[in-house]
Amino acid sequence: MSLPRKLMIDGEQTVATTRTHVKVLLIPFLILLVVAGVGGFLAAKAGDSGSGYVRWAILAIGLVLIVVGSIVPFATWLAWTYTLTNKRIVEQKGLLTRTGRVIPLSRINDVAFEKNLNDRILGCGTLIIHDASEQAGLELRDIPHIEAFHRTVTNLVFEMHDKTARDESV
Repeated sequence: MSLPRKLMIDGEQTVATTRTHVKVLLIPFLILLVVAGVGGFLAAKAGDSGSGYVRWAILAIGLVLIVVGSIVPFATWLAWTYTLTNKRIVEQKGLLTRTGRVIPLSRINDVAFEKNLNDRILGCGTLIIHDASEQAGLELRDIPHIEAFHRTVTNLVFEMHDKTARDESV
């Protein structure tokens, strides 16, 4: 899901769009498997005893656990995007209420990344962007292919700063 055209400014083009690494869905996937397995087993056992209400209660509880433990985290992951354009970085998140943060590339002072052991194995990491404002830096967590994304952001920031320096010298 790229940045919608209605949110882009004149001359802006999308360079890259990503969301967090799929590793964040491991626990919701395990919840889905365990709840479906245990719920199916318990519903089958309750069916043997002849009580229909117990079976429906087990199925209802299992459905609620699957929605809360698996479907909501998946929808949240799907709706949380990071978009890099030739002019800014945009973070958008939220299911019912969309929120976002925008950092113009011309205001970025520092771009760094962190990778712990798990991140190194999975090929992801956290991109930390500091800008010229008083706010804390933007941390883009669990970005897949972090080194390539870091290089792309750094190159765009250097291009933006070089362009700004050339414009000021004229």
